[in-house]
Formats: sequence, structure tokens, C-alpha cells
Amino acid sequence: MKTPADQLRSLLARPGMLLLPGCYDAISARLIEAAGFAAGFMSGFAVSAARLGLPDTGLISYSELLEQGRGICSAVHIPMFGDGDTGFGNAMNVKRTVQGYAGAGFACIMLEDQVAPKRCGHTQGKAVANRDEAFLRIRAAVDARDAGADILIMARTDARGTHGMDEAIARCRQFRELGADITFLEAPESVEEMRRYCREVDGPKMANMLEYGKTPLLPPAELQALGYQLAAYPLTQLSVAIKAMRAALQDIKNGEPAEVMDFEDLKSAVGFPAYYAEEERYQNR
Repeated sequence: MKTPADQLRSLLARPGMLLLPGCYDAISARLIEAAGFAAGFMSGFAVSAARLGLPDTGLISYSELLEQGRGICSAVHIPMFGDGDTGFGNAMNVKRTVQGYAGAGFACIMLEDQVAPKRCGHTQGKAVANRDEAFLRIRAAVDARDAGADILIMARTDARGTHGMDEAIARCRQFRELGADITFLEAPESVEEMRRYCREVDGPKMANMLEYGKTPLLPPAELQALGYQLAAYPLTQLSVAIKAMRAALQDIKNGEPAEVMDFEDLKSAVGFPAYYAEEERYQNR
């Protein structure tokens, strides 16, 4: 049986775009799999919101993300990407984070070059580490992978927003030299910047399709034509869930029936049919 990392390697070896809807808990991960997607992405922004009710400003801890990730990975059979923030400290912390995410069942960990407290890449107040620190993190992550952590490394830079495209591209190229499996240049602000990144950096590259964010929201076919192989949709599920919950709560306040799914559909979504089938196997045995 293939490991999650092996499953992801097989997906990356195929032609076409790999779409990564974002999740934040076990049920949102299961919905990604049930919808037929080949992989998913645990968003740190979304987990911070769902688990803590707090913004993605470095407030969530390694242990909280790891625990949430373990529940997410155990709920599905598709490979999952995990947001590892900055690695939570120095090189040894980064190695521990990579090993922990591999042990939790993630196929790939994303590590970024921001300084603590890190922030969502499309919000204000970002700052990035110097080159030496940024490269040290990826070197430590690659060392952990090569020493036996069965996980891919996605290296992210936020330098576009602080130092410009030249620096962001230079960092991505060095990440590849250091052994990163995938690069992610966060928040390019035009199609031309996206095209330049894809043209000047080799290997698999991920686009971040954040609705109303800084990066143009393009359909998968256009992203692929530019040179991307992966596209993440990190906050779509969280955004539509909050919107629907607000509407339902307003309906309750107004004394109106909320627009909800059929109870049988709800039971199916959370796994009752599979549970009943398993329960039946063990009755009167």
C-alpha cells in the first residue's frame, strides 16, 4: 500500500493540474474526498479560525496544528498537504515539525520564510527572514526528509510583498537547489508576475487561489498554461461555511426555517451508513 507521500509523488508525475481545496477539520477534509478531489490542503488560516476563533497571526501552536492535522489525515485516504507555518523555531524545531507532520500522515508540508509572528500572505504586516535563515529552514526540512521522514517539502516565500519579485524568484530558485520538492511564491499581483515565476523557477509550483486576495483568480486551465502544476483553494470551504452559518442563525433569530440539508444527507455526510454496515457485520457473530 502506498504511503501518502508516495501517492502524492504519483499524482505529481501525471500531466494536468492538481487541485487542492482547503480544509480545517475532519469533516471538511472528508467532503473534499467525497467530492472526488485527488488531494487536499490543511490551511493554517482556516484551522486557526475554526479551532481558536482567532486570526492567522501566529497565535496557533505547533501542537494544535499537529493535533488537528492528525485528525484530518486519519479521516481520509487522499494525500493531504499541511501548513507548517515557519517551522516553529530554529533548524531543530523545523526538523521536529517535519517529522511530526510525516508521522501525522501528511503527504507534504509547507514551510515559509516569514518571521514570527507569521501572518496570512494576503494580509498586512508581513516580514520575512533574511536569506540565511530562510535557506536554513529548508535545508533542515530536506535533511529531515532525507533522514527518513516520508513527506514532501513545499518551500514558500512571502518576499514578493516585502522585497519584490526578483528576491522572491531568487529564493524559490535556491529552495529548489536545496532540495525542495515544490515551491510556492505567495501573492504575485499580476498574470505577468505569475508567468515570470513559472518561467524562471523549475519544478512543481503551486498557485494560491484566494478569493478577493492579491493574486488574480484564474481557472485551472489558465494556471496550467502559465506553468503551474498545483492550485490551492485554502479558504473557500471556510468562507462559504461562515456565510451559510450566518444566514442560518439569522433565520433562527427571525423565527424562520433555516435552509438546511436533508437529515439523511447529513447522516450520510458524517458516516452513519458506513458505521451501520460495519455494526451489522459484528451482530450475532
